[in-house]
Amino acid sequence: MFRTLSTSLILAAGLVTASAPARAADTFMETFFRGKTTATGSFAAINGVKRQFDVKLTGTVRGKTLILREDFVYNDGERDTKTWRFTRTGANTYVGTREDVIGETVLTVSGNSATFTYLVDLDSGPGENIVRFHDRLTLQKGGRTMENTATVTKYGFPVAFVSVHFRR
Repeated sequence: MFRTLSTSLILAAGLVTASAPARAADTFMETFFRGKTTATGSFAAINGVKRQFDVKLTGTVRGKTLILREDFVYNDGERDTKTWRFTRTGANTYVGTREDVIGETVLTVSGNSATFTYLVDLDSGPGENIVRFHDRLTLQKGGRTMENTATVTKYGFPVAFVSVHFRR
């Protein structure tokens, strides 16, 4: 459950740019994530579970869609892969999907940050354990790094927190 939770938060983190604040003609997400990006992060749940991880991201642009593959390696050696597909829908908006996300998410860019929220069912079996991710990505000065802070909620209450540092 917590592997999926931390994976979801980290994957969600890979969505901001390494350029100036967005303008109508900008394609900064596509530019920043095309090719290779790396990240390190930590996950902490309110039940005491803590994990650290490294992520290697590979971004490919096809038309209006950014395909962002994320390969995770956790501090215990576990590995996981997830793939986001973000399609540009406006000057500062994208619609995103991923194999474990319920429905779609709308990512909105404003200045040097982006926000989005989405649902994930953490139970891989027949039951349900649905949580909501709330991500804020902030591009740092210099445009080569980005910080992601994410809160995971269940029934509106925080149940986990993630911090991720991306490097271009």
